[in-house]
Amino acid sequence: MVQIYTCQNGVRIVSEHVPYVHSVTIGIWVDAGSRYELPHENGITHFIEHMLFKGTQSRTARQIAEAFDRIGGEINAFTSKENTCYYTKVLAHHGEHAMDMLADMFFNSAFRQEDIEREQQVVLEEILMSEDAADDDIHEKLWFEMYPKDALGLPILGTAQTLETFNADMIRSYMDKHYAPENVVISVAGNVSTALIQHIEQLFGHYGRTEKFVKSELTYPTFTAGSYMQERDIEQSHVAMSYPAIDCKDSRFYSFVALNNLIGGNMSSRLFQEVREERGLAYTIFSYETAYADVGAFTIYGSTSNKQMPVLLQTIDDTLASIVKSGITYEELSNAKEQLKASVVLGIESMETRMSRNGKAELIYGKHKTIDDVIAGVDAISMEVCQELIEEMLTKERAIAIIQGTEDDE
Repeated sequence: MVQIYTCQNGVRIVSEHVPYVHSVTIGIWVDAGSRYELPHENGITHFIEHMLFKGTQSRTARQIAEAFDRIGGEINAFTSKENTCYYTKVLAHHGEHAMDMLADMFFNSAFRQEDIEREQQVVLEEILMSEDAADDDIHEKLWFEMYPKDALGLPILGTAQTLETFNADMIRSYMDKHYAPENVVISVAGNVSTALIQHIEQLFGHYGRTEKFVKSELTYPTFTAGSYMQERDIEQSHVAMSYPAIDCKDSRFYSFVALNNLIGGNMSSRLFQEVREERGLAYTIFSYETAYADVGAFTIYGSTSNKQMPVLLQTIDDTLASIVKSGITYEELSNAKEQLKASVVLGIESMETRMSRNGKAELIYGKHKTIDDVIAGVDAISMEVCQELIEEMLTKERAIAIIQGTEDDE
């Protein structure tokens, strides 16, 4: 059972006690993602995520790493377009100690100039690595085509140009704007003790927001049907295409997920069977759904040898046209629903999944569904709603990005 406790300053603690495990997973979720950055700040949310690991007033970066290793714990973090999460997994009896270290990183990071300069080089290498990897970079190019006038279309990592401008003052100013108590959810899952919850409240329940606080506002950006083409001296060509879709609060969300699964989300999907199994055109072909609080997208990605790219594009188009014209089958929908239910049930065996699910639910929805609620929602998916979504998405103009390889195929 998920329990929510709101501290006097607005920080929310979400806990799910699972008595039969011996560990606890703790995540500090912040309602700060790259979509809330100003143009000159692009990449700073992700950079701050890195900098919180680089030392506090009382611990060096090495001491932070060694402290978690000493208790056999794991610590990591990630930044998305909508939020940031700092999380750890430790044995249950080390929970309070792990929380002490996370709080030290959260409140007392030093942001020394030498550490900033060193980490700028690290993140620059990360940016260059992503740009070199066509299968990563193509999604960045696609999202910029989709939302060219909104921060949602900019890379989470930022650019080399914005990265070099970051300093301690910018970091602290951004945190003052976005790391306020009402923007923070601490999600705890596993063998959670009352003492741990009380300790979290002691650490996080009393700090206040500054006068620089800015409430994150959704922008509801308009989807743009743009196109991008680039030639590279590589042996494979890559394509990614997106269609406008629904947001995560839409009542048809489960239908959207099921539809993605049967179009390109698994091995029995239309695209996988037609592109890979029937024609042998690609090793990698898949689709995925993206649903933010205000907008969504349905995306297809594939890669193939340079000379086969036109055939791959035509096969994808023909497959989607067939779905638009003839719809999906009851068997396909039944399989997709069972797969969805299985992924939900199997997922709760992981404490990390529970922590993540609860943290995001509190940040985005402010409420929590039970597993029974989710399964009932999946069971309620109908052919009529799926067909409605097919018409709503796949008949619209799409955004497309292609990185065309120029090396001769052997």
